Amino acid sequence: MDKTLIVTNDFPPRPGGIQSFVHGMALWMDPGQVVVYASTWKDGAEVARFDAEQPFAVVRDRTSMLLPTRRVTRRAAGLLREHGCSSVWFGAAAPLGLMAPALREAGARRLVGTTHGHEAAWAQLPASRSLLRRIGEGTDTLTYLGEYTRSRIAAALTPAAAARMVQLPPGVDEKTFHPGSGGAVVRARLGLADRPVVVCVSRLVPRKGQDTLIQAMPRILHEVPDAALLIVGGGPYRGDLEKLAERTGVGHAVRFTGPVPSEELPAHYGAGDVFAMPCRTRRGGLDVEGLGIVYLEASATGLPVIAGDSGGAPDAVLDGETGWVVAGGSPAQCADRVLTLLRDPELRARMGERGRRWVEDAWRWDLLAERLTSLL
Repeated sequence: MDKTLIVTNDFPPRPGGIQSFVHGMALWMDPGQVVVYASTWKDGAEVARFDAEQPFAVVRDRTSMLLPTRRVTRRAAGLLREHGCSSVWFGAAAPLGLMAPALREAGARRLVGTTHGHEAAWAQLPASRSLLRRIGEGTDTLTYLGEYTRSRIAAALTPAAAARMVQLPPGVDEKTFHPGSGGAVVRARLGLADRPVVVCVSRLVPRKGQDTLIQAMPRILHEVPDAALLIVGGGPYRGDLEKLAERTGVGHAVRFTGPVPSEELPAHYGAGDVFAMPCRTRRGGLDVEGLGIVYLEASATGLPVIAGDSGGAPDAVLDGETGWVVAGGSPAQCADRVLTLLRDPELRARMGERGRRWVEDAWRWDLLAERLTSLL
């Protein structure tokens, strides 16, 4: 593979799904053939420690948010020439893909931009739609997560750019996320050892639907009195969720872990009997789920999943086989599906096993990284 410059705002240790996606792909590439140009996160010492542990070169810009300014574009072009890179991968196409023409002029022969949920939102607004069109014209390929994001983004592109789109979702490390990942230890630590557990792993923001799960708990507890809801992750919505749990009278049955180190995530998935994240679309379609890698990580762990119908989330579920898709924001539908699964251990096992096979067949990192390598 030719040497690749990865240009991205979204890179660990800053948390998030896109960050994990870009980092995961980079780890599967030849480390001698990769240079990452990324923004700097809030804790400089943490960033320095992380970068030192990577097998490839990481160059940080002094800003916390890379934008396609003249200065950033000059720096990216300089790195391209300094490291002898002939291809560029924009970890998120918007807005950094606007640098594509300048980087091609600097010597890049292949430019690939990856789109996520926010590019689908860009496609709905006239000003950002025109910028997205320019990004499509400037790159050789735009990748998409699933059919939902493809259809919306393609509508903003020229026919030629739309025809060049290729699917490239994030992968799942099936060796890290697997049944028997240590969930019993987490259950014991949280006092949930013998209780039926619904687990949700996600950033705590309104779109993800943790409030819907809390609102579903009174009915769940009425029929399964010892059930518990385990909410894993941090975010600005936590205070509201804690108040909602108390106001709804289910505070005793809800556990908040806060942020969890990445190496402990598999065990936290494994602490659940059912995975649920009933995400919903907000702000008139501008706040939408791009895919939802957490559903696939839960499937790899052997759990049945309940997903909301926001954006591309249904692309991460085989409805009726690995789990179900419910109306985002519907506590009633969510409670129905959770109760069905909690009452039926054989159904849980069957859906979990099907999900595990699906991840092994279609969502492994090595398969998807090979696709990106061919594009570059």
